[in-house]
Amino acid sequence: MATDNSPQNLSQAVQEISERASLLVREEIELAKAEVTEKVTKLVKGIVVGAAAGIFAITGLLFLLHGFAWLAWFALPVSNSAIFWGFFIVAGVLFLVGGVAGFLAARFLKAGKSPKPEMAIDEAQRIKETVQEAGS
Repeated sequence: MATDNSPQNLSQAVQEISERASLLVREEIELAKAEVTEKVTKLVKGIVVGAAAGIFAITGLLFLLHGFAWLAWFALPVSNSAIFWGFFIVAGVLFLVGGVAGFLAARFLKAGKSPKPEMAIDEAQRIKETVQEAGS
């Protein structure tokens, strides 16, 4: 294959390289978008299903707590008109458990990972290495 270093051939080669590099960048951006969309979709599905489970769990918990309040009143050595003490005891336990849960939730959220496009970053790193090796 003969090499022709005329300005026209050089400009054509530079233009072709520029187009291919632009295509690579666009494809990497599309890959990153697809990865993030997939991760966000899974996250949203999990949130929706978790919210539905939470609604049922909270409703069941309300009935359970109401029963515990009546049980606490029944077990306390108070008069029949002092029903409120059972509810105060259950409320105090709930505030304590809620505080612990809030503390744990804050720790879990701080440790959470962002949905970064790992495959696109790896692919871009490989392309960079290939270009650097070809340039040397």
